[in-house]
Parts: sequence; C-alpha cells; structure tokens
Amino acid sequence: MGSPPQRKTQRKPQQEPHPGVITTGQTATRTSTATTARTDLTLAIAQPPPTPTVIVKERAMVVDISKFIFLRHLRAEPTSHVLFFKDGSLKDSGAGLAFWFLPLGASVSVVPLDDRELPFLFKGRSSDFQDVTVNGAVVWRVKTPEELARRVDFSVDTESGAYQKEPLDRIAAAVGQAAQQLASEFLNKSALRAILDDGVEVIRGAIHDGLVVDAGLRSMGVEIVATRVSSVLPTSEMEKALQMPAREHIQQQADQATFQRRALAVEKERAIQENELSNQIELAKREETLIAQRGQNERRRATETAESKRIEAEAAAKNIKLNAEAQADSIRVLEDAKVNAEKERMDIYKELSSSTMMGLAARELAGKLQNIEHLTLSPDMLGSLLQRVLGAGAKKLEADAE
Repeated sequence: MGSPPQRKTQRKPQQEPHPGVITTGQTATRTSTATTARTDLTLAIAQPPPTPTVIVKERAMVVDISKFIFLRHLRAEPTSHVLFFKDGSLKDSGAGLAFWFLPLGASVSVVPLDDRELPFLFKGRSSDFQDVTVNGAVVWRVKTPEELARRVDFSVDTESGAYQKEPLDRIAAAVGQAAQQLASEFLNKSALRAILDDGVEVIRGAIHDGLVVDAGLRSMGVEIVATRVSSVLPTSEMEKALQMPAREHIQQQADQATFQRRALAVEKERAIQENELSNQIELAKREETLIAQRGQNERRRATETAESKRIEAEAAAKNIKLNAEAQADSIRVLEDAKVNAEKERMDIYKELSSSTMMGLAARELAGKLQNIEHLTLSPDMLGSLLQRVLGAGAKKLEADAE
C-alpha cells in the first residue's frame, strides 16, 4: 500500500470582497464591522485596506483512497454505494466495493446508504393568525442510489476521498423545505386551539404522509423512514394566556379542596364541640345526681345524727329522771327520817319540864358560846329563869330526901 491519503485543499480565486464578509466554502457570512466616526486621514491613506479572511471548510473523507505510484486503491464501507465511471461509462456499481483504478479519466461517486436524521425547527402561523413553533426531526435514506447520483453530484476527489461538493446538504435542504411546507400548510388550515388539542401526533402524521408521497423526493430516490415531532408550541404570551384557564380551573379545584377541607374541619370541630357539650351535659347530670345523692346522704346522716342525739338525749333525760327520782326518793326517805326523828325528839321534849328544857337550852348555848359575840339578858328573862332553876333544884332535893 502507498502512503496515507492526502487531503487537498482547494482555494477559490479571490474576488473583490465586500468589507466585513467571511467566506466559508460557498457560504458568505456578513459580520458587523466597527468603524469610528473620527479617523486620521493620513493613517487611513498610509495603511493598506484589510485583506478579507477566507476560511475553507475541509470536507470529510467518505471513502479510503490509497496511492501506489500511478495507481489508486479505493475502499468503501458497506453503508456506502460506489459508482465507478471510466471515460463517462459506468464500470462498476455496488455497496462496500474495493478496487484498483487509474485516476486518469476516472470518476467516482459515493452515495451513503445509512439512515440520516434531519432536525428541524419550523415557525408557522395558524388560521387564527397565531405563531406556532414545530420542533422535530425527519429520518431519511437513499432508496435508489443510481437514480440519486444522476440527480445530485456525489463525486469524490480521487486523491482525498472527500466530496467535491455538498450533496448531503442539498438533500437535507430539499427534505427540510418539503417538511416545512407541509407543516405550514397544516398550521394554516387549523386554529391554534385545535392544533394544541390534537397534539403532536396529528401534525407528525401530516408531515410524514406528505413526505412519503412527495413526488420530488421519490423521483430523487429518497425514502422517508420516520418523522418525529417533539413539540408544538405557541408564543410565550399565548402559552401563558392558554395556561391561565387551566391554572384558574386548577386553582378553583384547589380552593374547592381547601374549602371542603375547612368545611370538614369545621364539621369535625362542631362534632367535637357537640361531643364536648354532650360530655359536659352528661357530667353536669352526673354531678347533679352526685349532689342530690350527697344531699340525701347528708340529710340521712343529719337525720340519723339527730335521731341518735335524740335517743342519747332521751336516754340522758331518762337517766337524769331516774337519778332525780332516785335522789328524790333518797331525799324523801332522809327527810322522812329526819322528820320522824325530829318528831320523836319533839315528842320527847313535850314530856320534859320547862326547867329541863332550859337546861338543855343552856347546854346547847354553852356549846355555841365560841360563836356568840354578844349576849343580852333582860331582868325579866333572867328572873324567871333563875326562879325555874331554883324551883327545879328544890324539887330535886326533895326527891332525894324522900
């Protein structure tokens, strides 16, 4: 095998550039250039004008081409269909070919056979004049590579193995424009609410069905494998406006749930209060019963206490009465005995003479002389007393004499 393939960079002839333009391949991009209002004229004349920068995009190698003196060896991947032309005639065609060839008068086209994914982001307008953005991707592949090679230039450089042009970008542009047209037609026929209500599946089906039956793509030999639509979105202001009813509905449901929760809480609180009130009423009734029972018990206790005290008082009274009667009986017996004794004494005194009585009185008086402070004797009393004493003494003497 020869040395590794060399990449050849082709530079386009310089054209009179527009100031501030950067060219990449076949694409020119305008860039803003900052200029000052005041510029020194002398410096502007002395300095040469700026040279435009040309950036050449290096194309990726699609087949492996090796050199060996004057010969070339081409090797393609199984996912690449190679068409080898020699002096304008098709010499070989197939997928994953590998062969030697002379570059003089030879032309090679390589058509990819693998699936290619093309992302897209389309902006359209609905029938009610609302902007809508469709985001998705289209997967396509080459169905008839020979037919596509006749419509699009897939020729590669026999030295570098890279495309001389950008055929894949052209096909992608065709597929993207067709998808954008189908999406725009669908959006223009539907109102925004219907588009959002139907969802991405309806617009995906419309784009996919339109691309499958597209005559231009079918004539080129391109087949649509799949179509995906990830989102269909209105503008942010419209999205907020559309979200507002749902938010209000959800908020109403939340408020309703809150009200129901509060009502349930109030109902439970009422039930709790009623339960507490019932408990208080029951406790009050029980307390009333308890107070009545206590009062009854106290009355019974007081009645029993009073009865017991009455019985005690009656017993005490009976005892006192019995004691009094016994004491009265004893006093009566004693007094009767005293009376009888006094009576017997009086009866004895009745039989005594006056002189005896006087003697006894004198003896009694003599026994109490210590207690007598003053004694007054009159002559009449003393004379009669002496007479009696003397008479009694005389009588006694007479009696002794006999």
